[in-house]
Amino acid sequence: MSKGTSDILFRFIKSLTPPEKRYFKLFAARHTIGNKNEYLKMFEAIDKMEEYDEPVLKRTFRRLKAKNSFSIAKNRLYETILRSLDAYHSESSIDVQLRSQLHYAEILYKKSLYDECSKMLAKSKKLAQRYEKHSILLDIYKWEKKLIEKDSYATVTEVDLLHFLEEDMLLLDKMNNYSDFWNLKSRLFFKLNRYGKVRDLRELEEFKTIIDNVLLKSEEAALTYETRCLNAHIYSAYYFGIGDYINSYQYIKKYLLLMESNPEMLQEEPNKYFAALSNIIYLCTQLHKHREILKFLSRLKEIPAMLGKKTTEDLEIKLFSTSLSAELTLYIQTGQFKKAEALVPTVISGLRKYKDKINKVREAFFYFNIAIVYFGLGQYNESLKWLNRLLNDSDMDANQDIYALARLFDLVVHLEIGNNELIPYTLRSVQRYLTKRKRMYKFEAVFLDFIKVIARSGNENLNHSSFALLYNELIKLNKDPFEKPVFEYFDFLTWAESKLKKTGFAELVKRNSIGKKDIAA
Repeated sequence: MSKGTSDILFRFIKSLTPPEKRYFKLFAARHTIGNKNEYLKMFEAIDKMEEYDEPVLKRTFRRLKAKNSFSIAKNRLYETILRSLDAYHSESSIDVQLRSQLHYAEILYKKSLYDECSKMLAKSKKLAQRYEKHSILLDIYKWEKKLIEKDSYATVTEVDLLHFLEEDMLLLDKMNNYSDFWNLKSRLFFKLNRYGKVRDLRELEEFKTIIDNVLLKSEEAALTYETRCLNAHIYSAYYFGIGDYINSYQYIKKYLLLMESNPEMLQEEPNKYFAALSNIIYLCTQLHKHREILKFLSRLKEIPAMLGKKTTEDLEIKLFSTSLSAELTLYIQTGQFKKAEALVPTVISGLRKYKDKINKVREAFFYFNIAIVYFGLGQYNESLKWLNRLLNDSDMDANQDIYALARLFDLVVHLEIGNNELIPYTLRSVQRYLTKRKRMYKFEAVFLDFIKVIARSGNENLNHSSFALLYNELIKLNKDPFEKPVFEYFDFLTWAESKLKKTGFAELVKRNSIGKKDIAA
């Protein structure tokens, strides 16, 4: 297959669920000419392919050899699949239902069935207001105005017109309110996604300028359910970004309670609920709320049953990646590396199943955590294998924190294996990389200085004193809110302690986890 050949249709067909494929075949069969129409035959031929091969497809449909007829057939198949999905998912969301009802109202209006049109609009309006579908309400209001205009205002009073104006102004206030809150959230998340958590006072001030907005000073400034959710989400993200996980946890919990108190809205936008559960699970891991992790994981896994037929592949992928990441992290934190290892085949299977659909950073986290699992089991070569998968992935953004920490953890693994001859070369490579990155943690400088000393020394006593120095430095850094994110990737502090005390890493992780009770109630 040439690089210029489009495989969009192939990827589209492969994205369909079995029920969607069955529905398409029934949908396409309504237009059958002879035994099977061309759309259905081409659909089945493409669906059978493991990888897209256009030359093979062209040979199969060589009868479509007239100029552009093959491309036209592909385009029409694409459009037919879209029409079948539109019909299949006609009740899949409130937005879809409202758009259909508006179309019905338009048809009735054009047929001069004005009373029926008015009833349809009243039904749509009630539904749109209930679910805060403000952009669709604008269209409903427009059609209501058309109905009074067609009678030259004979059916309304001045009081009615004033009511229309008040409705419009209130709706616009709500829409502007949402836009303002959304902009605040997006500015905050842009910084978090682009640059990561706050590293210094300058970055802290940038975060504060966003959060100091007058809108966020009072909860009453949020005019709708959606903006109240955004308000809690913004504060949770802000505290997360500055490393204050206790306050972040409190606000994300508030966000969850808002959603769970509005089950209809939750059903309409399950992805937001899923994201909030994912975030609170992460915060619980950092606050060592192990019982709560299990509670929220259980809620996460209940979402497909809650949605029924509305479950999508996108949600399945998120469930796979989030729940398994949380379970791996829980077992790693508590030193249960054997239990974590039992999850590895499921992770590998999921990564294969959802190949090219998993976010690269999420995939990197899986590789990193699996490397830690094997490190905890003392299988250092296996740990190195998974680290190399992460570090050798050309599609991985080398500016991500996880990539930098993986390079440092790589040095730890080489030390454990005893690859002393490789350490000086690896060290120089890491130093060049971090210098170019221009966004170093203090931890990175401390750790690299330690590695330099260890790499040059064959003296056990000197090594012991170096580990003692490293351990004391790490204790200080672990208390620094700007440095704490480092320890979320790998427990360098416990590793240094294990070398000092000549105790197994896994044993010490387990022992330390027992002493780490919930940080916040």
